[in-house]
Amino acid sequence: QVQLVESGGGLVQPGGSLRLSCVASGSIFNAMGWYRQAPGKQRELVAAITRGGSANYADSVKGRFTISRDNAKNTVYLQMNSLKPEDTALYYCHARAILLDYWGQGTQVIVSS
Repeated sequence: QVQLVESGGGLVQPGGSLRLSCVASGSIFNAMGWYRQAPGKQRELVAAITRGGSANYADSVKGRFTISRDNAKNTVYLQMNSLKPEDTALYYCHARAILLDYWGQGTQVIVSS
């Protein structure tokens, strides 16, 4: 049974930092990443990383967010710096195993003064 468990969300002031973590279990995952969904908006890709370490980012977070993964621990991280109010959203961990997609329950990030 595949499980994705996120942690690390919270309330932070503009300009602050947060680090999200997602521990995956139950399979070997190729791509892993983070999506987010703000109220009234569609879910969007934030960042993704392959098992080999190749990463891609949404233009809105380039230079501020860094995705990384530890294959031995089946864990993906998202370091978020210089956070802005528009980064406020529910952040979902995503993992792909062969042709199947899996999602976490989401962790809330609120950027507000």
